[in-house]
Amino acid sequence: MITLKEALSLSKDELNKFKDELKAKIEARPELNAYIDIKSVGEGVPIAIKDNIQVKEWSVTSGSKILQGYIAPYNATVIEKMSEAGLSPFGRVNMDEFAMGSTTESSFYGKTQNPHNAECVPGGSSGGSAAAVGAGLAIAALGSDTGGSIRQPAAFCGIVGMKPTYGRVSRYGLGAYASSLDQIGPMTQNVEDAAILYDIISGSDKKDSTNAQKDDKVTPNLNGERKLTIATLPKYVENASQDVKNAYAKAIEALKAAGHTIVEKEMMDAKFDISAYYITATAEATTNLARYDGIRYGNRVEGKNLEETFINTRSEGFGDEVKRRILLGNFVLSSGYYEAYYVKAQKTRHIIKDEYAKIFEEVDLILSPVAPTVANKFGELENPMDMYLSDIYTISVNLAGLPALSLPIMKNADGMPVGLQLIASAYDEQTLFDGSLSLEKQINYKG
Repeated sequence: MITLKEALSLSKDELNKFKDELKAKIEARPELNAYIDIKSVGEGVPIAIKDNIQVKEWSVTSGSKILQGYIAPYNATVIEKMSEAGLSPFGRVNMDEFAMGSTTESSFYGKTQNPHNAECVPGGSSGGSAAAVGAGLAIAALGSDTGGSIRQPAAFCGIVGMKPTYGRVSRYGLGAYASSLDQIGPMTQNVEDAAILYDIISGSDKKDSTNAQKDDKVTPNLNGERKLTIATLPKYVENASQDVKNAYAKAIEALKAAGHTIVEKEMMDAKFDISAYYITATAEATTNLARYDGIRYGNRVEGKNLEETFINTRSEGFGDEVKRRILLGNFVLSSGYYEAYYVKAQKTRHIIKDEYAKIFEEVDLILSPVAPTVANKFGELENPMDMYLSDIYTISVNLAGLPALSLPIMKNADGMPVGLQLIASAYDEQTLFDGSLSLEKQINYKG
């Protein structure tokens, strides 16, 4: 598969030929179920689009039954920015329903396979994006990250996945899960391609009130030779699998060999991260998903009256995991529990942000696991709590609004990728990409 950087230099005829070849490759791998459908807009470099990002005149369903039949009336800002830069949407890719999941198993369209092992999950919720890039069925893809939904599937599928600082990429046109946590980001074959795609989709947008209105670019100053101070978190890794521990040790040695300074730091128990995240995310999801009622758009299941229509539509339209999170969100926001749960979660979120800020007073980057294990097999996570715990290393980044990048480090004995993430302080994407490029060069991972 050619890289994004290489594709940007192709002629119109070369691009059209490449798109035909790409479509044939996708159609030859239906069992992977990475793509929901194959469409193309414009004549630019083809980029796979997660099914919760609006592309005008495309069906956009967030992987849910309740949005079947909905056609996007406008382009998301990231799609507009892509088009201006010579990129074009090419196919919708699979995802967990409304981005709620870590395996892509909750999708209305069925599960996506991991390109390295058909018995394993590709991660989630951006599992389709990760599998498409990892299988060589996409040059690059857009995903969204609420609590690790770009970085975890990227780690499971052996690709690069980057979550920008909150506010650096417009959320206009993104199907909302948790508005204070969601971010669109690039999923690519290498760090340089991630920087290129990040530069294209990031920047000012007055249509998004949470946008940071920053337009500085990373790629022109990309420098993998910078010497940085990078923090490791030894206690954080204690409960990870041996595969992850081995990758962590390998990455530390690689960073030392590249001339970076390594220091050890500590963070509070990640169980507090999980509690704060799932209270915050489900509370916001409850509010955001209230709009899906069968009246304005999407599927409708008629009832005897308006209330019964609401109930029937949402009962049949939402899957089990979405219903579970709506119920939990309503509970933590209900009278008598709001102060006990939601308010405490916001206080904890502030502590997490301060904890990161204190570490970044002394270091440039933090090296962290992405997930406790490599990609698990389908059905291995027997209950929802197991799935929630698999996000233990990624969710604090979203709570603090920081940028982070997952990149592959090695493969285990079974040939499954093991990825780690580098985390930077807010709006310091330049350092994040510089450090990631340095580690990538030193590791020299072969997919």
